[in-house]
This record gives sequence, structure tokens and C-alpha cells, in this order.
Amino acid sequence: MGDLGRWSLILSAFVLLYMVVASACGAWKGKRRWVVSGRWAAIAAAGLASLASLSLIGLLVTGDFRYEYVADYTSRDLGLLYRIAAFWGGNQGSLLLWLWMLTLYTAVVTFARSEGRDRFQPYVTATLGVVALFFSLVLNTVAQPFQLLPAAGMDGAGLNPLLQNPGMTIHPLTLYLGYIGFSVPFAYGIAALFTGRADATWLRVTRRWSLVAWLFLSMGILYGARWAYEVLGWGGYWSWDPVENASLMPWLTATAFIHSSIVQERKGTLKIWNVALVILTFTLTIFGTFLTRSGIFWSVHAFSNGPLGAIFLTFVGIVLVGAFGLLAWRWPLLKSTAQPVAPVSKESSFVLNNVLFVSMAFTVLWGTVFPVITRGITGRQMVVGPPFFNTVTAPLAVALVLLMGIGTVAAWRHSTVRRVAASLMTPFFLTLPAVAIFIGVGIRDGAVLAALGSIVFVGAVTVREFGMGTAARMRLTGESAPVALVRLVGQQRRRYGGYLVHIAVLLIVLGITMSGVYGQQKQVVMKPGDVVAMGPYQLVLLGSATRDEPGRAVVYSQLLVRKNDRSIGILQPEDWYFLNGAQPAPQVAIRSTPVDDLYVVMAGMDATQGKVLFEIHLNPMLSWIWYGGYLLVAGTLISLWPARSALREVERVETPGAEVHP
Repeated sequence: MGDLGRWSLILSAFVLLYMVVASACGAWKGKRRWVVSGRWAAIAAAGLASLASLSLIGLLVTGDFRYEYVADYTSRDLGLLYRIAAFWGGNQGSLLLWLWMLTLYTAVVTFARSEGRDRFQPYVTATLGVVALFFSLVLNTVAQPFQLLPAAGMDGAGLNPLLQNPGMTIHPLTLYLGYIGFSVPFAYGIAALFTGRADATWLRVTRRWSLVAWLFLSMGILYGARWAYEVLGWGGYWSWDPVENASLMPWLTATAFIHSSIVQERKGTLKIWNVALVILTFTLTIFGTFLTRSGIFWSVHAFSNGPLGAIFLTFVGIVLVGAFGLLAWRWPLLKSTAQPVAPVSKESSFVLNNVLFVSMAFTVLWGTVFPVITRGITGRQMVVGPPFFNTVTAPLAVALVLLMGIGTVAAWRHSTVRRVAASLMTPFFLTLPAVAIFIGVGIRDGAVLAALGSIVFVGAVTVREFGMGTAARMRLTGESAPVALVRLVGQQRRRYGGYLVHIAVLLIVLGITMSGVYGQQKQVVMKPGDVVAMGPYQLVLLGSATRDEPGRAVVYSQLLVRKNDRSIGILQPEDWYFLNGAQPAPQVAIRSTPVDDLYVVMAGMDATQGKVLFEIHLNPMLSWIWYGGYLLVAGTLISLWPARSALREVERVETPGAEVHP
């Protein structure tokens, strides 16, 4: 099985090289046979990458400890789910996953029927092939997943205990699918530059690809935050870790790209900006891969592995120079012929939206690489911590939230301040009493009031849009309110799905604000029978004990939780001690409600005196981050779901000469 995987990888490099050459030469010389040959090479490359990937999964599942990767990331006592998850739990496996998914994406894109297919497809295939070839060469040289050990071991080291969590079977997978997905709009952007077609055709073709990639990246970030919250035991979900930042930066530029692409589709402007954004987004996904493999940062997420960091940084440089060089060459063709954007219009709100998103991305990038820059210049590393990121990004985030509401009511092409103000008057007057209530309950912090006020304001604007659309449909059709609302969303999925995503963002910002500002924590030493108060709760230590489980010993405590003199449950935090000598892992106990999270970690124990050290957190409204995440997924799926008119258009493209009647 290992030989099959190794030879599949070797052959994939040759097939990918042929795919690039055949597609590029076919496009350049106008030779259709070469283009078709390149398409079939894409299928062959996907098949070979699939064989290599399934071979590695087979070795992991069967526990073939002759192979270094299997010995490093699995063990005999590891469950089937985590043996499969070990595929992306290590460096070589995660890179093979990238190659596998990228070749599958390439095969689908290459054979998909779409607008401008004959014009763009060979350039798209060649571009995706270059990226896949890079990963294939890395896997065949410095990161070989099928490396044999000098002698087979009886058992393996096992998967990192921190990764033995259901969330970690989802987080890396969704994150990689997001990263890899942005290769497709990048390839179409490069194809548009090569062909000199500066219109919005490439944006229309890649709209759903961009949204799918953005959805997966969003899910990856949210699952990662939840994993950090539930597993790492420090009471938070985001620490501005360099690798966390690496996932956030392409998300910010991709969000800007999705918004600005709408402007080009509708008004023909921002052509240069959109190509630049898609190049930046793709480059940042590769840069994120560099950060996890460079060894220049410490992170619980990172793989520190030899020369890989330098190799990926070199590839990032080649992509930037090549792509922006191509953009400079085609600059005259991309100049907009449309009228300038009016100062007060939906277009101008999208432009400002982009400025804020890119500013935030640059801020995060600067704070992430600043320690490395200072170490290189002065020899001393100056660390940039969460206070810097929070101070700089918080005002930008509030401005973005406010802009969501203003942009919603602004008209395309040209509007007036008076018209926009009139549309915002009702939400504004609903916000004033809400802010008064916040002050009345004791919220005095100006930044918090600004954040909460903007949430209420934009929420009112968005709900008003749903209400006005539903009321208009009810008048026209006589439908009941629920039916009118469902059909309204169904007929304008892209618009109202986007509004749902906006509401989701408001919920996430609400959870971040309240838990970040008003969270409480304390460390206490308790003996059985002791009582400690935390906010409205009282915790009573009932006792501690141990138990044995396969591969580990478990120490746990039971805490009775009371509120208003009434018992409401028991929390059981644990510490896992692994027999193979791995670092002990805390198992957090969380009681989560819409109002707050009661979060308890065992931080130490003195068994001789029966004392236990607990770290207790009370995080107000933190669960609203997860609620917002679920709504974000739902809203994006609604936006992605094709309308009937789009389905008819696909049928027309797939059946040349067929007539489509409205």
C-alpha cells in the first residue's frame, strides 16, 4: 500500500507537469487537441492524488508502523476516527490533503460548463496545475509521507492529545477546503489577465466558488475557535496567535473581494482592485501555510519542520512577483470606463468596506510579522500582544458594522445624504432607547456602548429590510406573512442570504464584545465541602477521584452548581495523564446558556491534603458567537442555492441551441 502511494505521488508530478505544458501551449498556439489532453491529464492527476491519499489513510487505519508518518501520529490504542484524522494531523499528511483536494477541484473546474469556458479553461487548468505541481514536488522531496523507518516499531507515538477532539476532525479539514478553494478564483483572475478579458465574466463564473471557499474558511475559523475554547483550557477562544492570524487575514481580504466583485458585476468598476484582491487572498493562504511550517513562531497549531518554511516563502514571492507583474502588464485593459463612483452610493459604501477590511488585514499582518522583523534588525524580538490587536481592530470592526447598515439602504449609482438619512431615521430612534437601557443596567464603557449601539442599529436596518420586502409581497400576492417571507427569501436568495450573514456577524460581534469586556475569572483552592461564588453561581466541591481508561489515567473533580439557592447541575473538570508520557491535557467543564458560560478547569491538585486548584471563568453571552456561526453558515448556503433562472441558464449552456423560455 505504501509503494502504491509513493509511486502515485511520483507519477502525479509528471502528469501535473504535462497538464501545465499541454494546457498552456494549447491556449497559446490555439491547439484544441492539446487543451483536451490537458483536461484529461487533470483527471489523471486527481486519480493519482486520490490513490496516494487513500494509501496513506489505509496505512494509518491499519497501523503499519514501518512508515515514519504512521509511527509519529498514530498508536494501537487510538480510535478509528482519530486514525483517519491523523491524515491531516501532521505535516506531510496535511500537504497531501492539500494536493488531493486541489487536484479534485481542478478536475471539476476543468470539465465544468460555464460562461467563457473555451476562453478561460486552458489558462485556469495551467494555473491550478502550477500550484498543484509545487505541492507535488514538495511531497516528493522534503515532506515525503511514505518514508520508511530503519526498523518497524511495535507501536506509534500517537496523535497529539490536544488533537483528539471531535472539533479537530472538522477544523483543519474545513480550513484547508477554504484555503484551497481560493485557488479557483485566483486561477480565473490570472486567466482573465492572460486573455485580456477585463469584463466581469470571470467573476460570474467564480462567484459560487468564492462563496464556497469563504464558507469553508469561516467554518474552519469558528471550529478552531471552539476547539481552543473547549480543549486548551485557558478560558478563551482567540489569542491572536500567529497561526490564528494566518487564517484571519485571507478571510478579511476574501470578504472584501466578495463585496467588491458585486460592484464590478453591476457597474463595471473596480476591475484592477478585484484582481489585486484575489491575488492577495490566494497569496495569504500560502503565507498561512508558510507560518505553520516555518518554525519562526511558536504556536500550538504549528509544524516546525526544516526547510519547508523557506520553500513556501519562496513560492509566495514567486506568486506575488508573477501575478502582480501580469497585472501591471494588463493594467491599461483593466482601467474602468464607467463613471466615477458617486460619494453617496452603494458603490462608495462597498469601496469604504474594502478599505476597512484591507486595513484590518494589513494591521493583523504587521502585528504578526513585527516580532520577526525586529529580531532580524535589532537581534531582539519585540512581541506584539493582544492589546495591540484589540486596540487597533476594534474601531475598524465597529466601523464595518455601521457600514453594513448604511450600505444596505444606499442606492446604486447615486443617492443623497438626505435620502439615506431618511431611511435610517427609524433604526436610529430605535437605537437611542436601547443605548439608554444599556447605560441604565450599568454599561458605561464608551467603546462597548458604541459596539452595542451599532449592533442594535444595523440589526434594526436589516430587520426593516426583511419587513418591508415581506409587506410589499403580501400586498401584491395576498400571502400570509410567513409564506411571503419564505418566498421573498427564496426568490432573492443572494440578497437576503447576505442579510442573514450580516445578522450572523452582529451576533458574533455581540458575543465577542460582552465576553471580552465583562468576562470574569479567578483561581481558588478548594477542599471537599468548600463553596466559592462566581457571579450569580455558587460552586460546591463534592470531591475528587481517579479512574483508568485505555492509554491514560484520569483525575476528576465534581462541583455542584447552585443558583438562587437551587441546584442546577454538576460540573466535572478532568485532567488526563497519558501512559506514553505525552503532556497532560485538561478537560474543561462548561455549563453554557444564552446568558453566560460557567467554565471550570482543574489547574492542580494536592492529593495528600485533598486540595484542588481550580481556574473558574464566567463568560457573558459567549455562546452567541456559536449561534452567529450557525446562522452565517445558513445564510451563505441560502446565497449559494441557485435560483430557477440560474438553473435554466446552466441547462442552456449545457445544451447548445436549446431555447429557454421565461
